[in-house]
Amino acid sequence: MAQTAGVIVMRSQGQTERPKLVYFMTIDKVKFRKAVVPGDRIEYHMSKMTRRRNMWWYKGVAKVDGVVVCEAEVSALLDVEAPKQA
Repeated sequence: MAQTAGVIVMRSQGQTERPKLVYFMTIDKVKFRKAVVPGDRIEYHMSKMTRRRNMWWYKGVAKVDGVVVCEAEVSALLDVEAPKQA
């Protein structure tokens, strides 16, 4: 879910190149509803909750065959500045 939210953030910013760093910050209100087994196709449905500067919060729902298997709220920090080299 965090990776899916990260891709949505990058696309919504109109970025053509990858950000320098993406930090996964938190995962809250996680609920595992059903086991996922090899061969299952997981669909991630993400919706933006809020944004402050370069921090983003998303609510995610994971589904297998239309059945919710997991829910969570995730946040990430997008660092678009180049890392300093020594």
